[in-house]
Amino acid sequence: MSLQARLDAFKADFRAGRPPYNAPAFVHPIMERATEELIASGASDRALQVGDLAPAFTLNDPDGHKVASSELLARGPLVISFYRGVWCPYCNMELQALEAARPEYEAAGASLIAISPQREANSRRSQRENKLGFPILSDPGNQVAAAFGLRFALPDYLVDLYRQLGNNLPLVNGDDSWTLPMPARFVLSPQGRVLYREVNPDYTQRPEPEALLAVLTRQTA
Repeated sequence: MSLQARLDAFKADFRAGRPPYNAPAFVHPIMERATEELIASGASDRALQVGDLAPAFTLNDPDGHKVASSELLARGPLVISFYRGVWCPYCNMELQALEAARPEYEAAGASLIAISPQREANSRRSQRENKLGFPILSDPGNQVAAAFGLRFALPDYLVDLYRQLGNNLPLVNGDDSWTLPMPARFVLSPQGRVLYREVNPDYTQRPEPEALLAVLTRQTA
């Protein structure tokens, strides 16, 4: 089953309230309103584009070790997935799909990382629960996400809903900004140029991991 098919099936179960997804009916229009407003804002169009030079960054891995983008790029192309956090089922399914594709990325000479605003402890949980062999880097305050043009502030009504549902982002992320990154995937050349980008303000839509392989193959041809 493709990644998007898995996501669509989860979304259908969630909307239908089928166990174990027993969210109250009032939740769905609020989430959909927030997504529609983010799409209408045009925020995704302002993110880094193909051909842009990506900003350099240094972030902590789950064990507190610093990881520099310059060191990763010295090895070859870099695949980056920006995701919302361990609490997001759509993100977890995407991470699992990326892990399945990781051997093919590495065969093409590429490294794979994920970036999330969550604290290191939550990144360790993500890696453990999703059985990942690639690092998740913590981006406090979504500073790197902002440099890539992905950070957005949750509207007040969505903050209220998250609080009602017990999704305490300040606790998960370690800051009070109530910001998230739009889910995104980039491929950077060894020189740091964007070769591929997929940015979607609809967090239920994710590209297939195989979509990157043609770009990576061209780099090694």
